[in-house]
Amino acid sequence: MSAQTAARATAYPAPARPRPAAAPAPRLRVVRAPQHARTRIPFILACMSVLAGALLSALLLNTSMAASAYARYDLSNELGRLNQDAQDLTAQLDAKASPTELAAAATRLGMVPTNGTGWLRLADGSVQGAPEAAGTGG
Repeated sequence: MSAQTAARATAYPAPARPRPAAAPAPRLRVVRAPQHARTRIPFILACMSVLAGALLSALLLNTSMAASAYARYDLSNELGRLNQDAQDLTAQLDAKASPTELAAAATRLGMVPTNGTGWLRLADGSVQGAPEAAGTGG
């Protein structure tokens, strides 16, 4: 049987295996041209201008603060000098208002010390309360 089987195998070919179905040919279609990608340059320029504006405003603010700090320092120094001058003038006024200084200034002006106090009566023009002045008043 083996000879017969071999003869049969050559006489009858083996059944063919089913072939996979051929893929249909792709359909061609018209496609649009690709859209140009939006450029990012305007966005980048806007970001850079905002950043530059912020840096410029910070620089101007810092500069004005430094200038006002110098002005404040100068004004505080001037205020200190003026306070010192006011204290010096107050000390001079106190010294000139002392009783000894007032007496010396009165003597330089030709004034003389009094021995007592008296009152002037306007109704009759007499001096009362100072017997020395009554005799010299005249």
